[in-house]
Amino acid sequence: MISIIVATDAKGGIGIANTLPWHLPEDLKHFRRITSGHPVIMGRKTFESIGKVLPNRRNIVITRNGGWRHEGVETAASIEQALALVEGSEAFVIGGAQIYAQSMALATRLIVTEIARDFTCDAFFPAIDPAKWQETAREAGSQDGLDFAFVTYQKA
Repeated sequence: MISIIVATDAKGGIGIANTLPWHLPEDLKHFRRITSGHPVIMGRKTFESIGKVLPNRRNIVITRNGGWRHEGVETAASIEQALALVEGSEAFVIGGAQIYAQSMALATRLIVTEIARDFTCDAFFPAIDPAKWQETAREAGSQDGLDFAFVTYQKA
């Protein structure tokens, strides 16, 4: 099963200058809880913005640079190649924008932290088509003045 996990602002923004525009510790705990023990697939820029290998997860980085290496990381040249590496496992696509766009048609589940505020962003998550995705769970929360919801969508 391929799942996408993402946090977005009210307009679908996911980042600015390869960083998160918000600080939401509850979302980071949620991300760690959901992805722990599973492979995570990300683009090189996302990996570099995190700055380290995510512990207790198989880290797979998609890059067009065949010479790029980092200790503790497997590389793939495409989303398809990355998915072939995790065949038979539940894997999580964790960004960035290009990788999300390439993964939407392949994923069966979306786990979205919807933050009810606009931020200045230069990277965006693809629109979630209600004809293709059905909301199956929603858990509302608030932290440090930010209202948010953890929302799960299944492919319809």
